[in-house]
Amino acid sequence: MNDKEPTLRDNVPTTSRPLLGMTILVVEDSRYASEAMRLMCVRSGARIRRADCLGSARRHLQVYRPTVMIVDLGLPDGSGLDLIAEMGRANPRVDVLLATSGDAALREAALDAGAVGFLEKPVQKLAAFQNAILTQVPEDRRPAGPRPVDPDDVEPDAVAYRDDMAAMADRLEQGADPPTVHYVTQFLRGVARAARDTVLLDAVDALRADQRSGRNTGGGVARVTGLLRDRAARRVSL
Repeated sequence: MNDKEPTLRDNVPTTSRPLLGMTILVVEDSRYASEAMRLMCVRSGARIRRADCLGSARRHLQVYRPTVMIVDLGLPDGSGLDLIAEMGRANPRVDVLLATSGDAALREAALDAGAVGFLEKPVQKLAAFQNAILTQVPEDRRPAGPRPVDPDDVEPDAVAYRDDMAAMADRLEQGADPPTVHYVTQFLRGVARAARDTVLLDAVDALRADQRSGRNTGGGVARVTGLLRDRAARRVSL
């Protein structure tokens, strides 16, 4: 581990930058969701590192220990629950280990695996993001006094959304077997909700329902793939 990485005590947090001194490792495969996290880290004074899969996260952790980890539960090379369980057993532990998912039903599984908190996607409110971290650190590590509350949602660049759409369309076109459909739909559900893309969200939910009930998913896959290609090509403004 790199002992020179910032710790919670390296800098004194302020009310406007309450996460100052923290390094946050975000393990997230969506560029759109990752960009939202980046913006919230920057506005909060935290340094961010990013990994898009379990393998990348483990490589990061061989080099340094973050003060905070936020782990998406649905990753392209496995479940984030496995990484959370590993970090829960690690010594020394990460100060704050959080799980995130668009499926609120996974909250208990995440906490059982070792997470100390759960962020339900979409994570768009700066105050909620900050509170999820600050409530898990001792009071003397929190900024003194009331913090200003930003009521607006964090809005990532639409380019990141288009990149996500193109990546998931490629994935479906390479083969829509059940594990792929499961992964793509859980990925898209969180991203579409964050972008308020109700047309895509409805199509994804219908495809998820078909898969869960054992119905043929061919038509649903074709519809979702078409919507993804449309969004990637149209350079839609969200």
